[in-house]
Amino acid sequence: MSTLGLPVSDIVNVQVVLAPLAAQTRDFGSLLILGDSDVIDTTERLRLYTTLDAVADDFGTLAPEYKAAALYFGQTPQPSTLYLGKWARTATAGKLRGGVLSAAEQTLTNFTAVTTGAMKISVDGVEQSLTGLNFIAALNLPGVAAILDTALTGATVEWDAVNQRFVITSSTTGASSTISFATAPSSGTDVSQLFKLRSTNGGYVAPGVIAETPVAAVQALANMSSAWYGLYIAGGAAPTDDQAVAVAEFIEGSGLSRIYGITTQNAGVLNAVTTNDIASRLKALGYKRTFVQYSSSNEHAAASIFGRAFTVEFQGSNTTLTIKFKQEPGVTAETLTASQAVVLRGKNCNVFVRYNNDTAIIQEGVMANGYFFDEVHGTDWLQNDVQTAIYNLLYTSTTKIPQTDAGINTILTTICQRLEQGVVNGLIAPGQWNAPGFGTLRQGDFLPTGYYVYAPPVSDQSQADREARRAPVIQCAIKLAGAVHFVDAIINVNR
Repeated sequence: MSTLGLPVSDIVNVQVVLAPLAAQTRDFGSLLILGDSDVIDTTERLRLYTTLDAVADDFGTLAPEYKAAALYFGQTPQPSTLYLGKWARTATAGKLRGGVLSAAEQTLTNFTAVTTGAMKISVDGVEQSLTGLNFIAALNLPGVAAILDTALTGATVEWDAVNQRFVITSSTTGASSTISFATAPSSGTDVSQLFKLRSTNGGYVAPGVIAETPVAAVQALANMSSAWYGLYIAGGAAPTDDQAVAVAEFIEGSGLSRIYGITTQNAGVLNAVTTNDIASRLKALGYKRTFVQYSSSNEHAAASIFGRAFTVEFQGSNTTLTIKFKQEPGVTAETLTASQAVVLRGKNCNVFVRYNNDTAIIQEGVMANGYFFDEVHGTDWLQNDVQTAIYNLLYTSTTKIPQTDAGINTILTTICQRLEQGVVNGLIAPGQWNAPGFGTLRQGDFLPTGYYVYAPPVSDQSQADREARRAPVIQCAIKLAGAVHFVDAIINVNR
């Protein structure tokens, strides 16, 4: 028999219902630098970095990935997010990356106490039984790795001090290049656990792969993650123009909006009669999601454009910008003739160029088809922001959004709230609508808010759409704020 008395809920029953967490918008300030250095493997494929120091720890300061990252992080203000991805430009070797060793597990005496170590491991499909491993003379963990390396055939063993683990790499490359997890030996002191090379130790195996094209690597990373928005390729050898066009084609047609940047050092872009350079080819294809920058001095100059553009905080006030007039720290400005500058402009090729007033600027800040970078970047954000807001309205509603005029008006209100943020950040501004109208909007009308949103009455829906629970088609008109790139001024003088 209870001694607490009757439950209060018999009289007053209160329940707490927590709404689901809203979906997050994408990050439109994240760049992926794709490289071929032997740091990240094709199993891991992608790493996130927030500082250049962290990139240097993994790649050193001579790798192409670091060089591009230095230009990206070298901007002011500084971008906050960078991804580095793996491109298997050449065939890769199979690897076993052991589990991370704690500080206690890294104590040298754990290893030097072993004089009859043993374990089993397979290299390229052939099992090896290692015995008689004596670590007593090791002076440090690289020395421990060297002793295991000597005993192993067809593979190398290294201590990865940055990630605090042992790594075993096959001496061969390609699809048949493999390293298995280690297992216990038939006799001797088992060291597979000591080295954390077992399947249960938190490490992983990365089989070797044959060489892949850049577009294959980009496709793999696109399927793997939606976190990155910009793409720059910084391999030991740059993609050929044909390969770059293939990547641009993929980025253009991908279901998730992204932008691809290319640096060209081909002086043919400065020549009006040359039509087979990368800028001319991409312009002819009309790609709006790829941009090209010419730089004779720096093979990764375009990474700097990403670094400046990706500091935009779209949820802020007056935060949007134009790429023109911006700086590129670490890139030497080009000294061009007026005719060369005109040729680059005609090919929609960007350049960091010197002016005769002792300044240097990026110009023109355009994509291959002539669209301005900030327009593509900003409207990509707006599309995702509106899409996510409508989704969250439907997703977080504890009841439903009715298929009535009042319910549709709730959706319109949500859209207007997000378009208003476009006004606040400077993407959208009041102006004249100079395109065909819809709803009550007519060509030539002035948009005092910078936007107009319209949905027809629910009563006008077809029965099929109503039964399918579709909202009427919602149409939005927005007027971009644009940016001033050129000024003509006339000074009239009267004596």
